[in-house]
Amino acid sequence: MNLRPIVAPAVFVRRSAARRNSPATFRLTAGLQTLGTAIAFLLSFAAAAQTPAPDLKKNPAPTIAPLNPALPTLFVAGDSTAARGRGERQQGWGVPLADYFDPAKANVANRARGGRSSRTFITEGSWDKLLAEMKAGDVVLIQFGHNDGSPVNEEPSVPVSARRARGTIGGLGDETREVDNIITKQHEVVHTYGWYMRKYIADTKAKGAFPIVVSCTVRNIWKDGRIERGPGKYREWSFDLAKAAAVPFIDLSTAMADKFDALGEEKTKAVYQQDHTHFDAVGADLHAAAVVAGLKGLRTKNVDPLLTALSAKGTAVAADKFTWLRLPVPRDRSLPSLFLAGDSTVRQGRGDGAEGGQWGWGDYISPFFDTDKINVVNRAVGGTGVRSFIAPGSHWENLLALVKPGDFVMIQFGHNDNGARGPLKGIGDEVEERAATKDSPAGTVRTWGWYMRRYIADVRAKGATPIVCSLIPRKRWENGKVVRDAATHAGWAAQVAAAEKVAFFDLNENIARRYEELGAEKVNAFFADERVHTSLAGAKLNAEIVVTTLRTLPTDPLAAYLR
Repeated sequence: MNLRPIVAPAVFVRRSAARRNSPATFRLTAGLQTLGTAIAFLLSFAAAAQTPAPDLKKNPAPTIAPLNPALPTLFVAGDSTAARGRGERQQGWGVPLADYFDPAKANVANRARGGRSSRTFITEGSWDKLLAEMKAGDVVLIQFGHNDGSPVNEEPSVPVSARRARGTIGGLGDETREVDNIITKQHEVVHTYGWYMRKYIADTKAKGAFPIVVSCTVRNIWKDGRIERGPGKYREWSFDLAKAAAVPFIDLSTAMADKFDALGEEKTKAVYQQDHTHFDAVGADLHAAAVVAGLKGLRTKNVDPLLTALSAKGTAVAADKFTWLRLPVPRDRSLPSLFLAGDSTVRQGRGDGAEGGQWGWGDYISPFFDTDKINVVNRAVGGTGVRSFIAPGSHWENLLALVKPGDFVMIQFGHNDNGARGPLKGIGDEVEERAATKDSPAGTVRTWGWYMRRYIADVRAKGATPIVCSLIPRKRWENGKVVRDAATHAGWAAQVAAAEKVAFFDLNENIARRYEELGAEKVNAFFADERVHTSLAGAKLNAEIVVTTLRTLPTDPLAAYLR
């Protein structure tokens, strides 16, 4: 999987007008600009050079055993990090994956092949062969990226043994490049990484099967005591396309990076015996277990037939309880990050609108920020409140683990903070011991304000800046006015922020004013349910109000990052 600097050959470029200004893809233009951009993209991978992967002709497909048509099948489409390797010293995770399932109850069909990119797995025919085996109800794990940064084509001056023509155009857009493939001798239209991945998803769905996007494995490359979290932007792109396609996502990049960070650099080296990309049999099994944990944590009925076919080894794996949420992580850890903590009015479900067209405002504030200067990471979770979000082993611990000095954390709670699962009312120091209920464990319960002060203290302890905002208003009208929450959660948020001397903005009041300006009839379109959860239009409106309100603060801590 060597990614080397090359001199790019001349190509023809075809762009979709609709994507001409897409920031997530190459800004390809004719002539020298095209050449320069292509070279710059490829050079970004040069530092990670290693022994070249075998030429495709020298890396034939493994012998394929027939599948039992009466059983559900779990397919793996990917590269050498999943494919059968050389044994104990170098192995792909798709090989030990079979050990986690009972072969009498499910087929595990590892069709990954070394040296392949999302493009060449299709162009060589491997994908068509997999499709021919696929049937309705099967599950397909799709993981590519390591080889997609290779050259799209080679110059004739490159020795035949070193030629690579397997790369894709970076990003998720619709750009194309026409080349005369120096290896296959065929004229070829090359697409973006996103285009090929969307084809895998669409083809799988057309067969009545269930696609799952899996992010890349990580390379044994360390900086400042942390391992690299996926090559290039492929983890980011796989996350984005899974969200756009509303398909499940298993973040293997983050799961394994977390595991290796905890293990440490010296111990991690032991499982990367061959090079910094390929792990050994022990490493392959660690990855396979993480994939199974992800499958068990998806919370979708489509994988239930596989979960009832687990072996004893598979049954012993604990489900990753956060996988189903498809939570984002910082895209560039060298930048400061703005994290959002809150409930479904900030981020609903998996963050793709699949829950009845319900969206949270946190998914739509990124365009207002210069994302070359700051990451915007929406870690809000539907159904949570100020107490449940911070419970041991819950969402706050995972969010806080990502926070570093110089970051910002914006906190909004209130909608789920009533009844038996909620905290005590007010901002005082009262304490109550509660028995367990179906919605809440037994334990000590404190006031709403106490929990908010805990969030603020935790953020400050990380060297980051807390920002408090009041909850968005519900669609409740009385005498032509939107009902405010100034006497409860909105007012308490203001009081806590003032006492703790942290930035605060009254979202409850400012959105209510905007609703009143628009009128009840127009406001109806901004809600996807009776009165709580906003539609796409409502989420975008509220995001705009969030940023507008931030700009009015006497001291806006995020001013330097707003567009």
